[in-house]
Amino acid sequence: MKKITTLLMTVLIVSSCRLIDQQDDANEKPTVAVTTKDSTMVNDKDENGCLASAGYVWSKVNKECVKGFSGIQLNPTGKQDNQDETLSAYVLFNEDASQAEVFLPKDTASIVLTRGAEGKPWILKDWQLVPWKGYVLKKGAVNMFSGDGEIGKKEIETDTQQ
Repeated sequence: MKKITTLLMTVLIVSSCRLIDQQDDANEKPTVAVTTKDSTMVNDKDENGCLASAGYVWSKVNKECVKGFSGIQLNPTGKQDNQDETLSAYVLFNEDASQAEVFLPKDTASIVLTRGAEGKPWILKDWQLVPWKGYVLKKGAVNMFSGDGEIGKKEIETDTQQ
């Protein structure tokens, strides 16, 4: 009888310990691993979904994300041999060329100029884009930027043959 009682007590103690361990496991809150964000995974899309870190901006006239340094490059007047793309303005046209969107250096928003008729300049307030030996962008009576009308980056004094 003593052996049975001892055996029952041992089984009861062991099973109650297991029950307590199971309840403790159930009551524990799961731990969440805290990690720092990888800078390459940060979402830097603008309100239109353009990926700014890749150089994309929203084109108002084309209604799509475009590379910031795409379009027709206009260099600052007096610095036609400019190699710094960040000092240049860029022009994109809509399909029928009735509107010209100008991305000015150091401005986050573009300006949209409208053309009255073919052969006439595109105008917005005191800005004018004049088609003359390429394009000339004027603010008031002052020539601010000009370019040859070629799309893309201009390379000056390169040692590669074209």
